[in-house]
Amino acid sequence: MKVCQLCAVDFTLKNFLLPLIDGMQKAGWRVTAVCSDGPFVPVLRQRGYAIETVAIARSMNPLAALRSMVALVKLFRRERFDVLHVHTPVAALIGRIAARIAGIPLVVYTAHGFYFHDEMPRHKRSLFVALERFGGRLTDLLFSQSAEDADEAVKEGIAPRECVRAIGNGVDVSCFDPARVGAGGTARAALGIPAEAFVVGMIGRQVREKGVAEFLAAAAGLAQRFPNIWFLLIGERLPSDHAGGVEEEFSVAKARLGERLVAPGLRADIPQMLAAMDLFCLPSWREGMPRTIIEAMMMGKPVVATDIRGAREEVVAEETGVLVPTRAPGQLAAAIERFVRDPAWGARLGQAGRQRALMLYDERKVIALQLERIAQAARQRALL
Repeated sequence: MKVCQLCAVDFTLKNFLLPLIDGMQKAGWRVTAVCSDGPFVPVLRQRGYAIETVAIARSMNPLAALRSMVALVKLFRRERFDVLHVHTPVAALIGRIAARIAGIPLVVYTAHGFYFHDEMPRHKRSLFVALERFGGRLTDLLFSQSAEDADEAVKEGIAPRECVRAIGNGVDVSCFDPARVGAGGTARAALGIPAEAFVVGMIGRQVREKGVAEFLAAAAGLAQRFPNIWFLLIGERLPSDHAGGVEEEFSVAKARLGERLVAPGLRADIPQMLAAMDLFCLPSWREGMPRTIIEAMMMGKPVVATDIRGAREEVVAEETGVLVPTRAPGQLAAAIERFVRDPAWGARLGQAGRQRALMLYDERKVIALQLERIAQAARQRALL
């Protein structure tokens, strides 16, 4: 069976889709990844992945979307895929239209978190729901990572219940194993963080909707009262990002915190970075089923996250972490302070989080579920 995995940028391909592609190829399926060209493409090609590059629109600019759609139709007709599996909102919509024109028999859409959410103005939310409903008419299977998103898809008429499946999210258990990674002392030393510091960390794109501004505001306030607290901010704003940046907030926080705000940019050694933390934070405004929280839980770290879809499915309040409202730096700071004042309590929550992650968020189970469901639909269409 010939499968196309489509996403907007190579960052998504490299960081989120490779385990699924590997699983499909182990099942004997031929997989081609399609995304916009970028720095990771030649590296992944050297590793043996089949990749076609198409300039995928990142916004719903009609001309840019039309150009992307025409290019995808040409590619789909040439390659004659049996299955199209789409990811990321705009690429998913354009790709599904192109698939209908090109006649791809089976179309799968993974919603890694719907763009619409309850804090949006009503007219804006209605627009994005309408776009998802339109895309849903071009979709045979809709996978959501969170159970809440699956329910929302049915409730909003995006897809019928029989076509929707919550697949969860997962990570490689062997990589995020505290026993293998170690206690984080080496990582702290390399970053210039004292061994005795209490380290609060965050991993994510450096954009406003990830809650980075709130994280920095909370950090600046707490650092004045707790001289032993350090903050570790992993990630950067991608060239492809259209979301608002936080450069001004970062400059203000850096001026107040000095060396106690460590921001090493993108890192490949995420398990080691998590090992260096005492507490993980993700004050995001919207998510699907955030992988960084799962990674932190696997590493035995307690979590402070916002009370949003996906995050509240992963974090059990007061058992594995604490949930706070979105865009509330004061309440975020208060939650962090609880862990600073009682690190033993935080360690207990972290261990409970690891047990929950091992039970629910093993990447192998998530991939197997997707392969099973896609194979079932493919057999119904005589593709397997």
